[in-house]
Amino acid sequence: MKKQRFDYHGFSLKRLNEPRFSHVKLLAGWLVYFALYFLTENLIPLERCHVIHGFLDDVIPFSEVFVIFYVGWFFLVAGSLAYTFFYDVERFRQLQVFLMITQAVAMLCYIVYPNVQDLRPAVFPRQNVFTWVLGIIYAFDTPTGVCPSLHVAYSLGILSVALKDKELKKWIKAALTLFVLLVCVAVCFVKQHSSIDVLAALPVCLLAEILVFGKDYWKPKWRRFRQRTAMRMR
Repeated sequence: MKKQRFDYHGFSLKRLNEPRFSHVKLLAGWLVYFALYFLTENLIPLERCHVIHGFLDDVIPFSEVFVIFYVGWFFLVAGSLAYTFFYDVERFRQLQVFLMITQAVAMLCYIVYPNVQDLRPAVFPRQNVFTWVLGIIYAFDTPTGVCPSLHVAYSLGILSVALKDKELKKWIKAALTLFVLLVCVAVCFVKQHSSIDVLAALPVCLLAEILVFGKDYWKPKWRRFRQRTAMRMR
């Protein structure tokens, strides 16, 4: 059954505290994030940053083709937020809180343990449309503030929320899972993140998963699992 579009008719800033529109206030989290992003990018000197480099980074080759999935991530985040904002407010709340938790933890890490990666090629091995796009990304996004990877954390958060949506078709969930996995490896192939950044995002996502879904989703499942296990052991 197709979801009904949420009716924002009559919305105004004066009604933000009303239960019907209170979820809109969660968008303010992005203002805080972008402010912190600007501060960490511009006020933390490079010489204070610790280099993040793992042995897998020397094994994973540079492949500019993966920039397709790296850039696709921006559409994934924007599309997921827009869809849930207009068609599934409860999922929007879950997703936005999940992302805000990962943002808060990541920013704390960037401040307490400033970090940088040194994986970007000095010169692209070839020139094509993919390296052209990647060159723009390199120029826009500095290699600092990389561990944990928010590219990975956001992607896993979106996937977590989507997989719990019973109305979402299985083929969509399967396609989304594949795309998220490709995004997670793409950050390493385009040398925007170290493999350590990817791994560091996992406990951050686990924390967000527990805080957002632990009580209402995982706790009942764990209780049923224990009950079934106890019955089998009798």
